Amino acid sequence: MSSPTVLILAGKRDGKLDPLAEAAGVTHKCNVPIQGKPLLQWVLEGVKDGWADAPIWVSIHDPEVIADVPGVAELTQAGRLHMSVSRDGIVESIEAVIEQAKKQGTNPFPMLITTGDNVLVAAEEIRSIHDFGMREEAGAVIAIAEKASILAEHPEAQRRFYEFKDMAISNCNAYWLRDAASFRAAEAFRGGGQFIKTKGRIAQAFGILNLIRFRLGWSTVDGAMAAISRRFRVKVRAFLLTEGAYAVDVDNERTYKIAEMLLAKRKPS
Repeated sequence: MSSPTVLILAGKRDGKLDPLAEAAGVTHKCNVPIQGKPLLQWVLEGVKDGWADAPIWVSIHDPEVIADVPGVAELTQAGRLHMSVSRDGIVESIEAVIEQAKKQGTNPFPMLITTGDNVLVAAEEIRSIHDFGMREEAGAVIAIAEKASILAEHPEAQRRFYEFKDMAISNCNAYWLRDAASFRAAEAFRGGGQFIKTKGRIAQAFGILNLIRFRLGWSTVDGAMAAISRRFRVKVRAFLLTEGAYAVDVDNERTYKIAEMLLAKRKPS
């Protein structure tokens, strides 16, 4: 089974300095140290062994700031790591990577997308997402974890969940796109992906009827994916990961401390 392109989104949200970065005295959150390494280093270590030959792209506002991150030079010299300057939004940043890859004469799809603060990402996780997408002939895949498995990792690991008829979930900061046609599904993330905090953004992205169904818990997870698939004319599937730790990223001081604890247990430095 062919390997995907791995894209790590490490830009500044809305172009602003993140509070964790400011506290750590760095310009980009992906350079904040945790368990003795920058956040991005943990992510690179997690994805590089997913496939021996998969190209890795990092989208960041200033590529120079990660030049000294261990692993960056090694992967660049091996021809696997490429840089792209982040744009104003998630979708725009992905579009930039697609265009750059095409100019290099390479096909960037399938594409596995994660973030520069997703420090608990693991090779087996991203392989399973890719394999699921290919096996199910999906156009797009959203990796999720169930509330019980997330809270089993730490009672404060997440405070908000998407409530569906069959389960409560959180996303795992990992997304998969089959091809350029499937990129339509990424339109839902134009301007950012923090749907759970803003009802209006769910309505704008997925439609008011879907918002009502989601908020009232009328849909199962698969039912919601079917509704999203119809809206974007792309087969969107949710892939349930059994390990709740995959839903923990470094978003603020609280999740930093939780991620630090989980890293100490799962990925000793």
